[in-house]
Amino acid sequence: MLFVLPLIATASLTMFLGSCSDVGCIDNRSSIPYAKFYSAETMTPITVDSLEIGGVGAPNDSLLVAAGDKTSAMYFPFRFEQDNTTFFIRYVSRPLNFPGLVDSISFKYTSNPYFVSSQCGAMYRYFITEMKYTRHLIDSIAILDSLITNVDMERLRIFFRTAAEDEDNGYEFGEEGGWE
Repeated sequence: MLFVLPLIATASLTMFLGSCSDVGCIDNRSSIPYAKFYSAETMTPITVDSLEIGGVGAPNDSLLVAAGDKTSAMYFPFRFEQDNTTFFIRYVSRPLNFPGLVDSISFKYTSNPYFVSSQCGAMYRYFITEMKYTRHLIDSIAILDSLITNVDMERLRIFFRTAAEDEDNGYEFGEEGGWE
C-alpha cells in the first residue's frame, strides 16, 4: 500500500504539470475574418469552384482560393501593419472570364495588439470601421460582427448573384457597392 501512494502522487503531478503548459492558450492564435458564401436569390449557402480570390498587393500575388477549388467559405487575412486591406474576386468560368468583371472588397479597420497569456503571447484584434465592394456578381455583403478576434466564427456573409440576368430583375452589373 505504501508503494501505491507515491505512484498515484507521481501520476497526478505528471498530469497536472502536463496540463499547465496549455492553460490559457487556445488553438487558434490568429484573428482572421471568416466569410461564408450565399446565393442572393435563395439566401442559402453555396459552394463555388470557378473563382480566384486573392489580396491586392499581397506578397508574391498569392491566391487564397484558386480556380477549381470548391469552397463555401474562406478566411480574409488582414494586414496588421496597415489600416486597410483589399481583396479581388476573379470569375474564371467561361461566360464571366474577362478583365472588366472582377469584384473587389476593401476593408478599413483598426488593429490592436492583445496580450493573451504568457504561454500564447500576443495577437491582433481588428475592428472593421468601413467596407466597400463592387457589385459585378456580388449582390451584397453582411458584416455579422465587426470585431475580429481569434474565435472561429462566421463574421461575413457574401451574397453572390446566382440567377441569370433578365430585363425585369434590375441587375446592373458593374454598379459600385456602397459603404456599409
